[in-house]
Formats: sequence, C-alpha cells, structure tokens
Amino acid sequence: MITRMAEEQRLSGAVAGGGLVWLAGQVADDASLDAEGQTADILAQIDALLAEAGTDKRALLSVTVVLADIRDAPAMNRAWDAWMDPAAKPARMTIQAALVDPRWKVEITGVALAPG
Repeated sequence: MITRMAEEQRLSGAVAGGGLVWLAGQVADDASLDAEGQTADILAQIDALLAEAGTDKRALLSVTVVLADIRDAPAMNRAWDAWMDPAAKPARMTIQAALVDPRWKVEITGVALAPG
C-alpha cells in the first residue's frame, strides 16, 4: 500500500510504502527568514510529515540538504544540530544549487523507515 501525504498540485510532501517514507524537497513556509530560521522551519515540517507517517526523525536513513549559497552551511548546521538526535544521525549530504524561488536559502529531502 502507498500512502501520500500533504498532496499539492504537482507533488506529495511525503510518500510512504514498502517500509519507507520518502520526503519531497521541503522549503521554508516563511522565505523571509535567514538560513538558520528557514532550516528550523523545514525541520518542523519534516517532524510533522514523519509523524503523519507514524515515524520520527530517529528513523531517518539519509538526508540531502541543498543550500542556495554554501556559505550558509554554518547557519543551517546550527538549526540541524539543535534538532538532530545525536544518537540517531542519518547519512547526510549537503550541496549548493540554485533553488526555484530565489528567496529560499535551504531545501531538505530524505528517506526514513516507516513503522513495520
């Protein structure tokens, strides 16, 4: 069975199936925030999507963080470090790329285990 959450016109915010939850690229609801604030906003969205799927951040297997400007990595990492459970760190990659909306500084996607 496949479950789609937070469906929008072109995508689902998350899709669960086969024991996994795939997160779409999440961006901040408030694009006026700095990179640290946008990251915190996104991580709260990820918490909500994972909760809807019946899991949480401790089940994250891998995460990709996309920064519009790699110089924002320290600010993003401050929010990440405050949020992440140090006993359950996922594999993570951070890259720089242009984002669709120039106001966005951060986009995060990932894969988590779903409840069995």
